[in-house]
This record gives sequence, structure tokens and C-alpha cells, in this order.
Amino acid sequence: MIPLISLASFRKGMAMGFAGIFFAMSLALGLMAVGTVFGGEGDDTFIESLLKAINYVVISLAIFELGIVVHREYVSDYETHPHKDHVLVVLRRTLPRFVSIVCVALVLEGLLMVIKYSQLELAGNLYYPVAIIISAAILLMALGVFLRFTQVVGMEPAQATLPGTPHKKNGSPMLPQRPSLILR
Repeated sequence: MIPLISLASFRKGMAMGFAGIFFAMSLALGLMAVGTVFGGEGDDTFIESLLKAINYVVISLAIFELGIVVHREYVSDYETHPHKDHVLVVLRRTLPRFVSIVCVALVLEGLLMVIKYSQLELAGNLYYPVAIIISAAILLMALGVFLRFTQVVGMEPAQATLPGTPHKKNGSPMLPQRPSLILR
């Protein structure tokens, strides 16, 4: 049986499709943010419209970042380096950027909720934004733990190719030693 399309072509086509969808959604949310600020939405004050626009822009940025990651990892980088498929290397490259954007979005959402609840004098509902901000902090700490535990697998090839990396006498790159804690 002759395959109609190769796996690499299918993978590239799907990645381009998903990246295109993410870019289109990001653009639509950006246009909604502009429309919210300049067009206003019903009975909203300017401050409420501005807060809604910030929400749209932050979500748009996260979706745009996701589109860039999909395009870079599955379309452009795969064409130049098809052998770089080790899952930890890919995750160490893409996950920090995406999680940091999500953390920023969560913290901004929590801060915007604090502002909104303080304007409406709903101090009893401040548990929700505090929970959102705490969850963003936990997510950021989890990212740090993940990066720490995958450091050996993900960092050795990158450090070996950095220009200016010191080399041993036999020509192999010297990897930096982990600092030890010395108590005096």
C-alpha cells in the first residue's frame, strides 16, 4: 500500500494549521481589545472598558505565544533539525516561555479582579483573586522545579555548543560544575 502523504508532511501541515488558528484567534482578540477601548461596550465606564481590553490583550498574547511555539517546534525547527525530537529538550525550550506567559496572565487577572472588587466594594470576594495569584505562584514554582530536575538532560547539549565555552585539553567542552554549599 502506497501512503498518500508522508508522516513528516502531515505533521508539518497540521502544525501550520494549528499555528494559523492560534495566530487568527490572537489577532481577533487584539482587535476586540481595540474595539472595547474605543467603541465601548454598553454601560461600561472607561476604566471597566480598559480592564476588559487588558484581559483581551493578555489572553491574546498567551495564544500568540502558543502559536509561535507550535510553529517553531513543529514547522521551522523540525525542517532544520529533525533529529531534535527528545521530549525533554523540546519541553525545556518551549515550556518556560508559555508557562511564564500564563503566569503573567493569571497574576494580571487576579490584580484586575482586586481592582474591580475594590471599586464595587465587594471585599468578601477577594478570596478568588488571591487564589488565582497563589495558583500562579505555585505554577511558577513548579516550573522552577521542573527546570531544575531536567537540567542535566536539557542543558548539556546547549552548553556544549555555546561560543566561548572553555574546553579541556582534548578539545571537549568543559561543562560548568554545580556550586557546592560550604558552611563556615
